Amino acid sequence: MVKILDGIKSIEDFSLEGKKVFLRLDLNVPLDKEGQISDDTRIRAALPTIRYALEKGAKLVLASHLGRPKGEEDRQKLSLDPVAERLGELLNVDVVLVEDVAGEAPKALLAGLKREQLILLENLRFEEGEEKNDSGLAHRLAAYIDIYINDAFGASHRAHMSISALPALIEKRGMGFLMKKEIEMLEKVRATAERPYLTVLGGAKVSDKIKVIETLIDKVDGFLVGGAMAYTFLKALQVPVGKSLVEADSLRFASSLMERMEARGKNFLLPVDHVVTTSLDEGAEVRVTADRRIEEGWMGVDIGPKTRELFAEALKGAKTVFWNGPMGIFETPAFAAGSFAVAQALAESSALTIVGGGDSAAAAQASGYAEKMGHISTGGGASLEFIEGRRLPGLDALRPPKTSDQPSEPWTGGSEA
Repeated sequence: MVKILDGIKSIEDFSLEGKKVFLRLDLNVPLDKEGQISDDTRIRAALPTIRYALEKGAKLVLASHLGRPKGEEDRQKLSLDPVAERLGELLNVDVVLVEDVAGEAPKALLAGLKREQLILLENLRFEEGEEKNDSGLAHRLAAYIDIYINDAFGASHRAHMSISALPALIEKRGMGFLMKKEIEMLEKVRATAERPYLTVLGGAKVSDKIKVIETLIDKVDGFLVGGAMAYTFLKALQVPVGKSLVEADSLRFASSLMERMEARGKNFLLPVDHVVTTSLDEGAEVRVTADRRIEEGWMGVDIGPKTRELFAEALKGAKTVFWNGPMGIFETPAFAAGSFAVAQALAESSALTIVGGGDSAAAAQASGYAEKMGHISTGGGASLEFIEGRRLPGLDALRPPKTSDQPSEPWTGGSEA
């Protein structure tokens, strides 16, 4: 087990038979316009922990947030009802959705809960005290809980009630299987990767990746940069990028990073051609550039075929690859080839391949190669914050209380495995 998990118990460390177990999950799944689940990846990722608890005879209360509800209208749109239905199908159990999260209903239902039943609390963010980390709400939930398990890695970077205040009130607390796997895999990215180690970076903004880049610069053997963030680096090299997205405030950092990578003798690969368009409107002209230059009036929307080959060739010799951020606007089929090519290269690689959460995870799923990845993180912001060495409130809340002789300094990321 990695050092950062020292002192944190796992669900396997507890006797669950007949115990009332609160299982905080990340069931924040995307919904389509009809309110149906469009991707159940996060639900499936939670199944091993749920199944284990049920097999061990626990009386389960599941809890999660969904979206960012603001008003009464959102209570209809962001109900966990479709999640309850999907869980019931996958687990072959009766999932009882409880709307009265802060009331007596969960406690009353637990008394007569059968082995083939479990409780799912309605969207926690419908409760004002959830995002405020309210201790009063935490006490009401803690009153009927024997054991608290956090398996919501994707939400553990937020100090919310169900992540922070609640576990502090439960003596028996620990992590689920998904949380443990996420930490162990991301620790390889951050500190213990086998080399050669390459990181593929994409997405829109350089500024979103600065802290991750700074953390990894001395650990990786090279960066492969695509997505809109590549245009800021190209602009810093005085390469014409047309009307592509450029972060003017990040140009100095971009220049400095490329100089530092060169001084270290490390690879820093940028696109050598692009898929470009005049507009994101339907029917706009799309073409491939001859080289890395983009003419005025055109914008880059994906890496080109030469770059796909360049990146795929570079990835062949790697032992570890971390991918965070798509290569283009992959949600549009005409601009998805670059992201899918990276996914294919990772799937065909013998390296340990770890995909960051968020858009890169969605691109991996859309590519059809997700099953061949070593690990796809369920946490976007949480993944990046962990790699940056920042403390996760959800992880800290699972630690035993500090004694007077224990240091209180923030964790900065020990590298011991």
